[in-house]
Amino acid sequence: MQKTSIFGIGQTAVREHWGMGMRDLAATAILDAMADAGVEGADALYVGNMLSGTLASQEHLGALVADYAGLRGIEAVKVEAACGSAAAAFRHAMLSVASGQVDTAIAVGVEKLTEMSGMATTHGLATAADADYEASMGLSFVAINALLMRRYMHEYGFKKDDFAPLVMTAHANGCHNPNAMFQKAITLSQYSKAKMIADPVNLLDSSPVADGAAAVVVRRADATPQSDATPVRILACEIATDSLALDNRRDPLWLEGGAKSVAKALKTAGRSHGDIQFFEAHDAFSIMTALSLEASGFAERGQALKLAAEKQFEIGSRLPIATFGGLKGRGHPVGATGLYQIVEAAQQLRHVAPDQIQVADATCGMTQNIGGSGATVITTILEK
Repeated sequence: MQKTSIFGIGQTAVREHWGMGMRDLAATAILDAMADAGVEGADALYVGNMLSGTLASQEHLGALVADYAGLRGIEAVKVEAACGSAAAAFRHAMLSVASGQVDTAIAVGVEKLTEMSGMATTHGLATAADADYEASMGLSFVAINALLMRRYMHEYGFKKDDFAPLVMTAHANGCHNPNAMFQKAITLSQYSKAKMIADPVNLLDSSPVADGAAAVVVRRADATPQSDATPVRILACEIATDSLALDNRRDPLWLEGGAKSVAKALKTAGRSHGDIQFFEAHDAFSIMTALSLEASGFAERGQALKLAAEKQFEIGSRLPIATFGGLKGRGHPVGATGLYQIVEAAQQLRHVAPDQIQVADATCGMTQNIGGSGATVITTILEK
């Protein structure tokens, strides 16, 4: 397998994009990534998306997006892995180039969640869970995370407000990301008083639904750059899975898919935890941030909240997380999120992040994109 790199990145702002459809958002991110890479075409396109059929009655996104991005005729397919769809599309792009079958591949993640009712969106998101044994019982995706959060608090003796530092860190970083949906810091008081959605998950524990698209251009690492943009080496992108339903897991508070994907990624990359200088966690809910940090080996079981209280996950600390605001501050256009994480990690490694959130001397970072409540986990390691 050949070594691969990211040569171009592109993204739209995460917003409620009333004037743009999925094809427009995706094409905008793709064209920006191509311009950044200095390329005029590609051989393959992989489109990460979760809910186009459910919320927009539009499947067959590969050909549609390729056409509107001026790439008609190339190989183009949609990749779906629930909220992990974008990183799964990225892995396909990486593998196609690494195999030698493709010279230039583009991965784009795109989602529109804001044009339908809250009920329709909630129903759509619940399709990431087990339809027969969770969704049919009335469990929404928020409710599933509420069960996890309540169990975590019970097992480890934490209180609701102990999750606040994770949320506050994400929002503090998002203040400096021009593409973030929310650019305002929050206080402990605001967190404590936030509207309850599914006890103990409140509004500020939850990432906002949003519209957006992010894209990257992947080529062989030894390819000649066609622009002044600094390539970012892809050291690893690994996937692992677990059961969709929580009740089928050996331990609901252990993300087995996360632990396995991190172990595989570190082995493939030839790196250790000590080499990772920042971590773009999948903070769709504050409980998922804690579980991800622990399964990934950055905190002992039951210790993530204690480390957060000690400010060990802030910019300038031991392991900065959600450096551009994460899903919580930036927003969570589910099928695009994994590529937003990768684009933001590339910005960190290129040292072009805004000064307030730039990780000093960053040379190696990790992203983790989670599908469902941990059934699919894609961990990526990138290097300057």
